Amino acid sequence: MNTLFYLVNIGLPLLLILATFLFSFYFEQRILNKLQKIANRTGWSNNEFFFKSFRGIFILWFVLLGIWSATFLLPLSPQGNRFFQKFLLATFLGSGTLLFSRLAVSLIKFYGSREEGSPLTSLFENLTRLIVFSLGILIILQSVGIAITPLLTALGVGGVSIGLALQNTLANLFSGLNIITSKKVRPGDYIKLETGEEGYVRDIAWRYTIIREYYDNLIVIPNSKLVSATFKNYTLPNKEMLIPIECSVSYGSDLDKVEAVTLEVAKEVMNYVPGGVANFEPFLRYHKFDYFSINFTIYLKVKKFIDHLIIRHEFLKRLYRRYQWEGIKIPFPIQAGYLKENQQKIEPDFPNTPSI
Repeated sequence: MNTLFYLVNIGLPLLLILATFLFSFYFEQRILNKLQKIANRTGWSNNEFFFKSFRGIFILWFVLLGIWSATFLLPLSPQGNRFFQKFLLATFLGSGTLLFSRLAVSLIKFYGSREEGSPLTSLFENLTRLIVFSLGILIILQSVGIAITPLLTALGVGGVSIGLALQNTLANLFSGLNIITSKKVRPGDYIKLETGEEGYVRDIAWRYTIIREYYDNLIVIPNSKLVSATFKNYTLPNKEMLIPIECSVSYGSDLDKVEAVTLEVAKEVMNYVPGGVANFEPFLRYHKFDYFSINFTIYLKVKKFIDHLIIRHEFLKRLYRRYQWEGIKIPFPIQAGYLKENQQKIEPDFPNTPSI
């Protein structure tokens, strides 16, 4: 009799829960993957974000359904039954909150991947999750019978004290939001501060903006300092940029020939060196008669800031070789100097000078 009791009242509920778990695992591994393949064939471009958000949620929901069904077979007291019902409701709402936060972040990521200049930062991602989970917790507390009005009142009163205690943190937080919404600095941009720090913006977090130098060192700058700093963004309004290269030739040079040869080398670099803008026409401007040379600037264009390294390297190397071939001289700076042979002061001798 006891065996039959345990079999009916304990074994069947456990078997029901196990069955729902196995079905949920099969559903996620087979059916959900098939639905995603169908979505891929229909050309729904953002299906990856959508289906990824549901991973693990269906398993939890089916298990909760199995536990809820098992409560009708378990010999529970009214108090125990109410406890299980509230527990299941809170767990279901918690999983719904998790799903909604995933969907919200995924949609923002999808928007950022399609909209140039709107990438998702960790600050925006964490802030989205914080808002969703805060609302979810309040809904869960209200659903299980806990009054949230006193809690909201206490948070409102304590918010002033918290704000005073976290002034620096909040200043960096709102500065980070200002940076993101202004779109003057975005992850992936190459910036240079007036203090000399430069590199690619890697992320904008709660308190700091992280910059990665092109030799892979990280620079961490408080958001409030970045907002108030003067900086140059080499990626805005577009990634392509002009690079001026200073050159000089000797006074005996044929300037028309120098211009033609230099532009020919510049066009060659633009067309055949990776990083150059192939359809750009380089131009040259003479600008100064120096002490020992005639100076000019040649303007090239690169696809992004870091490309100026290889473009300068290849241009100077090819230009030097071509100048040697054409007989164009690059002057060596010479400064006149005087050697003082005798340190003794010699009075000048002026003949026929009347004495005073």
